[in-house]
Amino acid sequence: MTETHPFDGAIQLDTIDGNTRRGKTHPEWANMVGPFGGITSAALIHAIETHPECLGEPLALTINFAAPIADGDYDISLRAARTNRTNQHWVAELSQDGDVKTTATALFGVRRDTWGDTEAQPPSVPQPEQLTMGGPEAVVVWARLYDMRFAEGAIPGEDAQPSPSSTSTLWVRDRAQRRVDYPALAALCDVFFPRAFLRRGAVLAAGTISMTTYFHADQPQLDALGGDYVLATAHANRFSNGYFDQSAQVWSRGGALLATTHQIVYFKG
Repeated sequence: MTETHPFDGAIQLDTIDGNTRRGKTHPEWANMVGPFGGITSAALIHAIETHPECLGEPLALTINFAAPIADGDYDISLRAARTNRTNQHWVAELSQDGDVKTTATALFGVRRDTWGDTEAQPPSVPQPEQLTMGGPEAVVVWARLYDMRFAEGAIPGEDAQPSPSSTSTLWVRDRAQRRVDYPALAALCDVFFPRAFLRRGAVLAAGTISMTTYFHADQPQLDALGGDYVLATAHANRFSNGYFDQSAQVWSRGGALLATTHQIVYFKG
């Protein structure tokens, strides 16, 4: 019998009724408070993409982390707010015992063959095989499931000093090289530790409140990627009054922009 990958186990959902799915938190995806936000995003994308009324592929997901998710079961309620000819708008809520913990909106759509161009450029960094593996697994449990190789901006150590830059750039892949699908890409978009850690030179109390991910990759690009590394880079634009933003990009080794993300994060210190 084939053992279930920890990622697939964490996004496994049971159908309660036509628009309700039930999942369960998994200890290997634990974060500083509650589960890793990326695995919650992945579960929501998976809930929608497996709904019998789903149209097309994920184009965007906005997820609002309203309250910490406790260990145990949770329910995801789904509603297709509107379906057009080539795109579909979804509303989702994740709750526990009737208490809403996460809200989300998602846009799915049919991709068409049109003119295209990418103005953004990937960072110039060494290949992953030239870098040493290391990540924040000493701080958060879920990081142990990824192979992370930082080119710049690794999580600060005990004697770290404040940094003038909030940028982190790293190669990252699933340690078991599970193939990248849309739920996995949603999770990869949230692998960055809070930008305030770098600027302050220390691990602080911090957490994402709202995050939007734009999925640029089509299915053939994901199929070609397989379980290879992706190049992920993130920076903040401003820190003020207990909050900061983060903008990030996720690239394939071949230079295809797979996803972009933006989030707002609270912090103390």
